Amino acid sequence: MSSCNMTVPELIKRKRDGEAHSDAEIKRLVAAIVSKEAQPEQIGAWLMAAYIRGLSKEETISLTREMMNSGDVLPKWPSHWTVVDKHSTGGVGDKVSLVLAPALAACGVKVPMISGRGLAHTGGTLDKLEAIPGFCVDMETSRMREVLESVGCCIVGQTQSLVPADKAMYAIRDVTSTVDSLGLITGSIISKKAAESINTLVLDVKTGNAAFMKDRGQAKKLAEMMVDVGNGLGIHTGAIVSTMDCPLGRAVGHALEVAEAVRSLQNNGPSDFVDLVVETGGIILFLSEKAASEEEGRQKMRNVLKDGTALAKFRDMAVAQKVADDVATRLCDASNDPLEVMQSKANKTELKCPKSGFVASIEAMKCARAVHALGGGRNKSGEAIDLAVGLQLAVTIGDKVEQGQTWVTVYHSQPELPDAIRTQLQEALTIDSSQPTVASRIVETITRPKQN
Repeated sequence: MSSCNMTVPELIKRKRDGEAHSDAEIKRLVAAIVSKEAQPEQIGAWLMAAYIRGLSKEETISLTREMMNSGDVLPKWPSHWTVVDKHSTGGVGDKVSLVLAPALAACGVKVPMISGRGLAHTGGTLDKLEAIPGFCVDMETSRMREVLESVGCCIVGQTQSLVPADKAMYAIRDVTSTVDSLGLITGSIISKKAAESINTLVLDVKTGNAAFMKDRGQAKKLAEMMVDVGNGLGIHTGAIVSTMDCPLGRAVGHALEVAEAVRSLQNNGPSDFVDLVVETGGIILFLSEKAASEEEGRQKMRNVLKDGTALAKFRDMAVAQKVADDVATRLCDASNDPLEVMQSKANKTELKCPKSGFVASIEAMKCARAVHALGGGRNKSGEAIDLAVGLQLAVTIGDKVEQGQTWVTVYHSQPELPDAIRTQLQEALTIDSSQPTVASRIVETITRPKQN
């Protein structure tokens, strides 16, 4: 029987028995999923078979391509454009996109960034941007092109018609314990980015206690697979493996993270956060041939953050996405408090260091769970969240502190900070008598020669 005419049960049996799918079989499977010919039970059975038996690089490339083509694909951009993007596997305080997109636009590339909302302990880029009054994340493709032409970047939400196969499969992966399959993760992430019709992609794969991939070895394997699959689809792809044991930067929470992003664009951001932005952008500029080396790319990123051109791009992007001109201008004015411009109001409670010493760790997952409990996170898609709550860290790893010194300010909507959250946050902080060695967040970078 021709593989193109295989039934869904036959496709399940082949993968169950450890056989590799052909391109035609993958195409048949994805078509059956999108048309709803394949029943949820059958999709779940195939996902479990793929989880147990694994997917080869060739199968993963084929699956990713068919997922990408299962719905709308953004039209090819003008040939003289260099179109780039990044993806992060998620973390605590990860507001990189808010700074990276305008900085890259200031370096002369186009960034049609399609982002998501937060779920569980991770914050979503779209939710963060909506802390800015008027910011609209919904945009038609024709308008995206106009904004990319005039500004160079936009950050928008995924349409219902983009990669529908991923939506159908992900919902079932979540309830069948098949989420953490490297091949399925790769297909889900790369298919959405490939549908943007980009030339270059860099992935930030997090590892650590608050990361999806807690084991560094597995994080590296995932990064390598996504790089290979992205390149296999004709997108020049690289990756960074970075740690997510303590929050990135000093802010956790939507409005607070926007404020930190704005300060970073004003050349006044926390070093660990800015370094990750610069590293990511440097690799993107190198891979897209806008810089002769990664170091030259990093220098270009530093320059646009220092001279204000990245900040100007952020302001123009905000206005293009329906923020009032005067609001965007005041938000980007260094003499203003971004939180006041965003009209973000919350009660504040300062937590103190229980003893003197050196900050050895600030556990990111406990911080994230505290913000979630304050109303800053979702348990299920579509839930409303409180954009004003969060944490503003006054210290970071390696800092010398004194007993009674404020180490974090908690922003909360309740009149008083609940004792359970206070306790959880105090447990997130570890102070030692000796100063720890502060390691770079960047564990490894992965690139491949460009495929012709």
